[in-house]
Amino acid sequence: MPRSVNAVASRARRKKILKAVKGQFGRRKNVWTVAKNAYEKGMVYAYRDRRQKKRNFRSLWITRINAGVREYDMSYSVFMGKLKQKNINLDRKVLADLAMNHPTTFKAIVEAIKN
Repeated sequence: MPRSVNAVASRARRKKILKAVKGQFGRRKNVWTVAKNAYEKGMVYAYRDRRQKKRNFRSLWITRINAGVREYDMSYSVFMGKLKQKNINLDRKVLADLAMNHPTTFKAIVEAIKN
């Protein structure tokens, strides 16, 4: 009696992964074992980088805020400390946007803190 291997499900599983790696270079796109490894590694990177993305944006916002407050002879750490003292609850994302795109509003915040 022949064994049942469920070729339909096996082929579907392979097709799903080969479709996911479509567009990659060389054997990664059409050789099953190489494609499977590439797919798994890609999923690892995707999981890791969803968390790194948050760190990278926070770092970018801090850099932009620091550049914005340096124009008014203040450092980032002093600026953030005074924000907390004055109970001005603006997060870094908003402050970075104000520093880049709305300098007059950002200047008003800095002046409110200095006084």
